[in-house]
Parts: sequence; structure tokens; C-alpha cells
Amino acid sequence: MKVKVQNIDGKAAGDVELNDAVFGVEPRADILHRVVTWQLENRRGTARPTRERSDVARTGKKWGKQKGGGTARHGDRAAPIFVGGGKAHGARKRDFEPSLNKKIRALGLKMALSSKAKDGLVVIDSLDLSDAKTKALKSQIDKNGWAGKILVIDGETVADSFAKAAGNLPGVNVLPAIGANVYDILNHDTLVLTKDAVAKLEARFNG
Repeated sequence: MKVKVQNIDGKAAGDVELNDAVFGVEPRADILHRVVTWQLENRRGTARPTRERSDVARTGKKWGKQKGGGTARHGDRAAPIFVGGGKAHGARKRDFEPSLNKKIRALGLKMALSSKAKDGLVVIDSLDLSDAKTKALKSQIDKNGWAGKILVIDGETVADSFAKAAGNLPGVNVLPAIGANVYDILNHDTLVLTKDAVAKLEARFNG
């Protein structure tokens, strides 16, 4: 698949051949749903459990007389009615760590990239800015017609000048190629890849 390359100023900068095995896969909603669900579940933290009666370090020795104390007959200080005792019916520990086959995860990423290749993909030669200012970058994005939420993916690392200029722009996010993931790609309207990012992503699957 051949697509046109432009520079950050919107001017044509040649063509690039995209690997159909990465950017030409027919998307499947069920695969994408599984990968996105797996990603979001992995973001959840483990629910912190409360300490129940068996988890509290309190004495089990009978601490008062059976009769004559004027109080109820208790033996275990870990009982939930005492301060410092175990929690009755407390929160239980829950882990949100679903497993998903690596082949399915890789296929999901290919499908996400392919869906953007059909509509919403922009390839640029580099992210080097002549004027690394937020205002200048905003006007350049508007001039290029990049619509909606924009995800910009660079190669090994994101160019510092671009990252700083885009830092205060709402709806514009940047990632290195190693951080490319299904959820973020699908969650943005426009995907902008540098030529380095294309090479890294294709090498990621070919390696």
C-alpha cells in the first residue's frame, strides 16, 4: 500500500510503501474488543482488602471474668465489635489481570493500524519544528486539516521540540513507537506516523 508523505508544514515529501501485513489487515470488531478490554482491565489497580478477624494480630486470651464484670462475655479481642478488631464483611482482594494470547494482541494492533490506514492516517517525514512553540504548532495542525483528537507516534523517541510544543494542546497526544497500542489508536480520530514510526512498527512484527 503506497501513501503520500508530507512534512510538518503540509508540503508533499514523496511516498512510502506500507506493509500490507501490518497496515492492510481487515479489522474485526471482536478481536479489537478483546484487546481493548484486556488493556483497560490491566490498568485497574488491585482492590485493597480489609483485614478480617483472622488477619488481625490480637490476643485470643479471655480478657475478663465470665461473670460479674458488668459486660458481655467476650474472649477474642479480634472480634469486629472492638476497636482494632477485624472488619466484618469487608472488601475482598480482587486482581484484574486477564490473560490474552500474544498473537491476538499483535493482531489487534495490526487491525487498529489498518483501520486508520483506511481513514485517518497521516504519514510525515519527521517532527522537526522550525518554530517549537505551542501557538505555531496549533496553527500548523489547523492548516494541515488534522481533525479531532490527534495521536502522533514517532520512532525510538519523540522529538523534544515537538513534545514540548504539543504538551499544552488539548486532544494532541504523542508516543514513541514502542508505546503504540490499540486503545490509544482507536481513541483518536487522526493517527500521525513519522517514517521512523512506520519502520519501527513494521520491524516490530517482522522481528
